[in-house]
Amino acid sequence: MNRSVYITRLASFLPNEPISNDQMESILGLINGQPSKAKPLILRNNQIKKRYYALDKDGQTTHTNAELTKVAITKLFDSDFDLSKLEILSCGTTTPDQLLPAHAAMVHGELGGHAIEINSTTGACSAGIQAMKFGYLSVLSGQAENAVCTGSDRFSKWMLAKFFKEEAAKVAKLEGDGIIAFEKDFLRFMLSDGAGAALLQPTPNPNGLSLKIEWIEQRSFAHELPTCMYAGSIKDSAGKLIGWSDMDQEQWSGQSVFAIKQDTKLLGDFIVKKGMELLKNILAVKKFDIENITYFLPHLSSQYFASRIANELELIGIGIPVSKWFTNLSWVGNVGAASPYLMLEELFNSGKLKKGDTLLMGVPESARFNYAYVMLTVVES
Repeated sequence: MNRSVYITRLASFLPNEPISNDQMESILGLINGQPSKAKPLILRNNQIKKRYYALDKDGQTTHTNAELTKVAITKLFDSDFDLSKLEILSCGTTTPDQLLPAHAAMVHGELGGHAIEINSTTGACSAGIQAMKFGYLSVLSGQAENAVCTGSDRFSKWMLAKFFKEEAAKVAKLEGDGIIAFEKDFLRFMLSDGAGAALLQPTPNPNGLSLKIEWIEQRSFAHELPTCMYAGSIKDSAGKLIGWSDMDQEQWSGQSVFAIKQDTKLLGDFIVKKGMELLKNILAVKKFDIENITYFLPHLSSQYFASRIANELELIGIGIPVSKWFTNLSWVGNVGAASPYLMLEELFNSGKLKKGDTLLMGVPESARFNYAYVMLTVVES
């Protein structure tokens, strides 16, 4: 079948007003009544200046994850393409509002409309691209004439100080300090809320630009690397994960089991190296010359990794000049599964793109080291 797939529309939603670095703890709360000692170091390294929370100034919920996603999706609709025409809804997230029903089902419930096919992908940063690949393959195969794909996350609720209180009190009793481990504080000052959505169709926009999806490639390295980022579990002394359902209820709050945690040593050792090795292999198989890239869109959890990615690319012979990079981390924050969509939407609607431009997007996921790469070409009818 001689068929292509195009991203014809992109939309995003960032809730409420942007939150500055100075405002974060006033909304999330202080753990053990004390400002975080790790916060200045974390913010200096990640260089995030603003982020968005689906919370009001008192830490109360303003939007669920499903509601964030719904708002982004509805921005795709107009008189030419409305909800009644939607065939597939494919949603990716790290932070669903509940264990069951699936995230896409909840988003469909918020949207209303008619019976459609849904797909949910739950992981970490690459979950949004996994959702996009489902939509891409569905349209490419001719099984559908359109798909709306999303990436969204609502981390802020998971990071409120009240969810760390019991652990902080326990540590204070045992050690006289009560400071929460860096692996938990690290992510508390990096993560943000928001949603992005893309409309995929087999023909480009009749007017204006579209993005032709050349390929989407993903690989997991869980077969050789241990868990790096996790929630709803703890690591035992051997590094094995113990899930919440195999723990006593008292442990859930006593060890902040449902907080998102990250092994920063594993992150530093593998996240860049493995991702760049995979990119080199993919480009070799695709026989694509990296010199032909117009824009490189790396999803960065922290600006700390930008120079390390640049150095690693040089080492393996596929250097991409920083002048070709596009990222919005500093003014949007790390929004997990939404970040690739938010980058792409901002660039797509910036007026910078022209026919023939090529975009390479890279999305590393540290949970157990999964990587996604997307190649796009700008087309104009």
